[in-house]
Amino acid sequence: MLELGLKFTAAYLLGSVLGSLLVGQLRGGIDIRKLGSGNAGGTNALRTQGKVFALLVMVIDVGKGVFPVMIFPTLSIPGIGIDESVSREVVAYSVGFAAVLGHVYPLWYNFRGGKGGATAAGVLCVVAPGLALPIVVGWFAIILITGFVGLSTIAAAVGAAACVGITGLPRDYRLFVLAVLIALLIVYTHRGNISRMLSGTENRVSLFRSG
Repeated sequence: MLELGLKFTAAYLLGSVLGSLLVGQLRGGIDIRKLGSGNAGGTNALRTQGKVFALLVMVIDVGKGVFPVMIFPTLSIPGIGIDESVSREVVAYSVGFAAVLGHVYPLWYNFRGGKGGATAAGVLCVVAPGLALPIVVGWFAIILITGFVGLSTIAAAVGAAACVGITGLPRDYRLFVLAVLIALLIVYTHRGNISRMLSGTENRVSLFRSG
């Protein structure tokens, strides 16, 4: 269990490195938490800094989900090694969720982070590759139809959990638990978006707008 705890912590700390603030520092100290909606995620980066900035942010934030899930389960920690009593599947799912938590509640930035969508997508696309294409296509389709990034992210997360439940239970119950936890966290972090959509005040984005 020591191995699992250390890797969970490492994944959380990695998740706490926010792409928007890292890219902002490289671009002259821009802090997008002081701009637009005040959120440190990719959507606010797109609205306030344009597509190139947002793309770099997305690459970093998705990568934070991909890297620990791919590397940590088989990584032998010096002096500790691999705990054979803990399933590699459990390690992968745990560090994946830890990375998403780190993005939402980053230690490095006073626990004020993004909403977790990009990092969650990175995690789910590695642990359940069959979901990758439907998640990406569905996400883009809902944005194109509605203009609401928050709605598309919520739908993708909930849809992923539903797909795992329908196609994987009871065999993949651990993956289902991970998908449900991620979906619940994504819905919670987008509660403000939900309120604004219901009140008709949510901003829309255009993927084809210049910038």
